[in-house]
Amino acid sequence: MKQVLVLNCGSSSIKYELFEMDQGRALEAGLVERIGEAKSCLKQTSSGSGTNWPSRTTEVSVPDHRHGIDMIRRVLSENASFDGGRHLVGIGHRAVHGGETFSRPTLIDDQVLAAIRDLIPLAPLHNPANLVGMEVARAAFPHVPQVAVFDTAYHQTLPRYAYHYAVPQDWYDSYRVRRYGFHGTSHQYVAKQIARHLGRSADELNTIVLHLGNGCSASAIRGGVSVDTSMGLTPLEGLMMGTRCGDLDPAILVHMGKQAGMSLSQLDTALNKQSGLKGLCGVNDMREVMAMAAGGDGAANLAVEIFVYRIKKYIGAYHAVLGRLDAIAFTAGIGQHSPEIRARSCRELEAMGIAIDPARNTAATGSETSEIQTVDSRVKVLVVATDEELEIAQQTLTCVRDAQ
Repeated sequence: MKQVLVLNCGSSSIKYELFEMDQGRALEAGLVERIGEAKSCLKQTSSGSGTNWPSRTTEVSVPDHRHGIDMIRRVLSENASFDGGRHLVGIGHRAVHGGETFSRPTLIDDQVLAAIRDLIPLAPLHNPANLVGMEVARAAFPHVPQVAVFDTAYHQTLPRYAYHYAVPQDWYDSYRVRRYGFHGTSHQYVAKQIARHLGRSADELNTIVLHLGNGCSASAIRGGVSVDTSMGLTPLEGLMMGTRCGDLDPAILVHMGKQAGMSLSQLDTALNKQSGLKGLCGVNDMREVMAMAAGGDGAANLAVEIFVYRIKKYIGAYHAVLGRLDAIAFTAGIGQHSPEIRARSCRELEAMGIAIDPARNTAATGSETSEIQTVDSRVKVLVVATDEELEIAQQTLTCVRDAQ
């Protein structure tokens, strides 16, 4: 039995999932949250067969990430198959930003940790927490190979004209300002699922992947390789999101700084946490927004219209980038579970060979890969359930094997 543990460490949380790799299935999953607060919380589920304990939520004291990892280890040990970690062949860490340094999964050592630390200015909220998780896990499992899997790595194949901004060259040379893109593990996983479903090799296909959740991103994938993506230097650029504005005239920041006296910190908070769906109608959950719109709320209706309009623009743009388009895939929370968003995003695109069948669209639940296009649509339109943790586990196993 070969097991891989996937860890996603935030500043006050640790998300984990244990995989049995021979069958590619999850055994256990959970979340330790509110680390460092008076009342921390462990949410735990058993998603595999052969386990003898139910899902549960427990209030616990978790003063720091080291205690969090220790707790995860104790909880996993309740499953006999874990056997104290004897079957662990690798631990995969989600790492948000790899800059131009990392274009593939990488075995973690002191030099890698130093390089990730050097990239903190590009991801000041995420990379420090990722580093803490890696350091604590290395201490807890000193004999298990550990791998960093970067959100940005899949998009390192973008051509220079796609990732380079039209700003002074010194911004790139001195401050690493360029398009990096995010959600890479999701886009890569979905691209492979499309090829598997269609029974074709990924290098034969041109696809657009739409990752639509609280965070949203689009990618243009030619022959299995990312050639453009909507997120930029940070996850703020691109599609409209739950609390992020997406594409924006940069002069708006100057305008609001002068006219409203807003500081850089206030602008950053406003654009990342108070914009998007939340900024327009007060809530960031698309289910709530659509319910409000259905009830006649004008602000919510406008928010939905802007959301799908932005998606449609990116579909058109990436169709032009790719030339020939074989498939579009909707994934993540909204993409998998909202037939209305899918339908409205593709409405009136028949001239581009994109047409959705209403009945097939409604029937697609997002639990498995489904085709929702009409019989005469030139472009396949699919709903694909993403699994970033499984993709991290698979990349971790491959990296460990390649290093042996």
